[in-house]
Amino acid sequence: MLELLHIENAAVIERADIPFGPGLNVLTGETGTGKSIIIDAIGAILGDRVSRELVRTGAEAARITAELTPTETAIAWLRDNEIDFAPGENILVSRRITAEGKSSCRMNGTPVTSAQLRDLGELLVDVHGQNDGRRLLSENSHRAWLDAFGGLGELKEKYGSLYRDYAEESGQLESLRKSEDEKEFLEAKLKKEIRELTAAAPKDGEEEALEQRVRKLRYAEKLTDQLTLAYESFHGGERSEGAVDQLVTASHALNSILRVDESYAALAADAEDLRYRAEDLADRLEDARRELDYSPGELDRLEERLSILQRLSRKYGSAAAARDRLEKAKNELEDVQYLDEHLEKLEADLKKKKAKLLAAGGELSEARRKAAQSLETAVEAELKDLSMPGARFRVSFMPKPGEGFDASGLEDVRFLLSANAGQAPGRLSHIASGGELSRIMLAMKNVLRASADPEVLIFDEIDTGVSGIAAQRVGEKLAGLARDRQVLCVTHLPQLAAMADIQFSIVKEQSSEGTFTHVTRLDGEGRKRELARLIGGETVTETTLDSASELIAAADRFKAGIRKNG
Repeated sequence: MLELLHIENAAVIERADIPFGPGLNVLTGETGTGKSIIIDAIGAILGDRVSRELVRTGAEAARITAELTPTETAIAWLRDNEIDFAPGENILVSRRITAEGKSSCRMNGTPVTSAQLRDLGELLVDVHGQNDGRRLLSENSHRAWLDAFGGLGELKEKYGSLYRDYAEESGQLESLRKSEDEKEFLEAKLKKEIRELTAAAPKDGEEEALEQRVRKLRYAEKLTDQLTLAYESFHGGERSEGAVDQLVTASHALNSILRVDESYAALAADAEDLRYRAEDLADRLEDARRELDYSPGELDRLEERLSILQRLSRKYGSAAAARDRLEKAKNELEDVQYLDEHLEKLEADLKKKKAKLLAAGGELSEARRKAAQSLETAVEAELKDLSMPGARFRVSFMPKPGEGFDASGLEDVRFLLSANAGQAPGRLSHIASGGELSRIMLAMKNVLRASADPEVLIFDEIDTGVSGIAAQRVGEKLAGLARDRQVLCVTHLPQLAAMADIQFSIVKEQSSEGTFTHVTRLDGEGRKRELARLIGGETVTETTLDSASELIAAADRFKAGIRKNG
C-alpha cells in the first residue's frame, strides 16, 4: 500500500504530504490545479522518465518521497538486490530531480537506479493513465491477459520449456544442413588444419626458448667477440698476461711469506680464493662462447620453426589452445564425415520433439479456449454493470502463420467487441470509443483482480468519455476493486468521488509570490461541499449540497452492501 507521498518543489506544488489510506482514495479538483503532477510524482518514484520541467520554477531541485507497505514479493526483491530492509518496516523510496535535469534515486537510503525503481514498482503499483485504455488496442497483450485470467502459468511453462528445447535442436539441424551444402569444403578445410597442427606439434614454452636461441644466434659474432675479450682478460692472450696468471703469482707470493710470518695467513687465503673464483668464471665464459657455435643452416631452421609457432600463437593464442583446437578439429571432421547419419538421427529426434511440443500446445490451446468462454461471460457481465447492456465481448483465435506455432503457442489471441446490439463484434481499435475503452479496461481489471496484479491500482481520469449512469457504474466498479486492495483515482465526476473511502481536494492559488497548489484531505463536510462543486460548478447551493449528501449516502449503502456480500 502507498501510505504517504511527500512532494517538494514539483511544478506548482511547493510542498505537499498526502497520507493515502486503504480502500478507494479519490483526488478531485479543477482542471489545471495539479492533479496530474501528483500522478507524475508517483510515476517518478516508480522509475518513470523525468525531466527538469518537473522542477518548480526558481527551485534547485524537486524531491519526491514515498512510503510503501511491502509485499512478500517486494521483500524478496529487496533481499535479492541487497537493499537494507528491517522486518516490519515500510519501504522508503525517494527521488531527486535537479533543475539541470539530473536524477538520483534511493531506496531505504541505498542509492539505486531508475531501472531498479521500475522493477520494484511493477511489484507494488499499477498505474492506468487517462489514455491507458489504448493498451487494450495492442493485441499483443490480449493473450497474456487471457492466460492470466485462466491461470495457465504451468501449462505455458511446460509448453515454453518444450519449445525452447525444440528451437535449440532445430537450430542445430539448420546449422548441419548448411554444413551439408559445404561438406566438401569443410572436410578439406578441417583436414588441412589438422595436418598443420599435427606437423607443428607445438610444446609449452617452446616458442619462448626458440626466441631466445634465435636472438643469440643472430648476434653470435658480436657476442663471441665480447666473450673472447672477457675470457682473454682472465687467461691472457698473445700480447698480455691474464688476470688468472696475475692472481696465481700473488697467491704464491703470499704463501711463501707464511714460512716467515703466519699472521699473513688470512691474506693468502683470500688471494687463493679469488684465484679459484677467477678460474671458475673464465671456464664459464668459455662455456658460454662454445654455446654460440652452431652448424650451418641452424639459424634458418630455427627461424622457420619460430615463424610457424608464432603464426599458431596469433591464430590460436597458445600452444595449449592449438592442441585443444587439434582435438576439436578431429571431432568436427568426424562429424562432417558422418554428417548424413547425424542429420538422419537429428531429424528423427526433432520429429519426436515436435510431436510432444504440438501435444503440449494443443493442451494449452484447449485450456485457453475454455478460459476464453469464462472470460467472455465475466467481461460481458461487468460491461452490463457499466451501462453497456448490449455489449458482446469475444475472444478470437487465429492460427499462427508459418510452422503453425511459436514461443507463445499455436494461436494468436484477439479481443473483439460489439458495443451495441445487432452489431458484429470487431477489433477494439475499430469499434470502441474512448469511454468504452475506459469501461472495458475497468471490466478487465475487475475480472482479473484475483490474478497477480499489484496491490495498488492507480486510475488517472478513467472517467474520460463517461457520464451519467455509466459514471455511477464505473464508481461502483472502483469501489469493488478497492475491497481487497488500495485504489487511487483522479476524477472530475461526482458519481466516482462519492464512492471514495478517502478524498483529497486539489486547489491552486495564485498570489504575487507565485502559484501554489494545496492538497487537503477532506472531512465529511468538506467532501459534501466538494461534491456539490462537482455537481453544480463554482456556486454551491443548498440544492447541490443536498444532492451531494444523497450521492454520499447512496455510495455508503452500496459499499456496505458489497462488504456484506463479500
